Amino acid sequence: MTRKTLLFALSMSSLALAAPGTAASSQVKRGEYLVSFGGCHDCHTPKKMGARGPELDTDRLLAGHPEQMAVTPAPALQGPWMAATVGTMTAWAGPWGISYTANLTPDRETGLGAWTEQNFVDTMRTGRHMGRGRPILPPIPPAAPATETASAAPPAPAK
Repeated sequence: MTRKTLLFALSMSSLALAAPGTAASSQVKRGEYLVSFGGCHDCHTPKKMGARGPELDTDRLLAGHPEQMAVTPAPALQGPWMAATVGTMTAWAGPWGISYTANLTPDRETGLGAWTEQNFVDTMRTGRHMGRGRPILPPIPPAAPATETASAAPPAPAK
């Protein structure tokens, strides 16, 4: 999936919240802005080693932890170390245990494709899965209450 296609898909459901006559391209730009500003790629896009260190694997934008990747037990952390991560930077271990980054693509089976806009907004506001489930694990920062404006136009999944 290309970057443009993914960003378009992530922002499509926010079209209903847009002012009448707003072009889809402005919604794509809004979704791209929110994904960039929110740092979504930092954790939810697997990394691969490049000439200058880890870089985004642009073939797997926002796909989360690769399901086929086996993860061995995390190393014991000592001294100033608080967390460890796997090479893709999609699985993290720390005092809380191990957490795996979620798939944020519009895939209905493994991503956010079955979520409603309200699920997304509630998750961003509460820091809980779908706004009511388990807490979202570290290393994502605890949720800060999102403003109505910020959470009302999410880069939400396409239906």
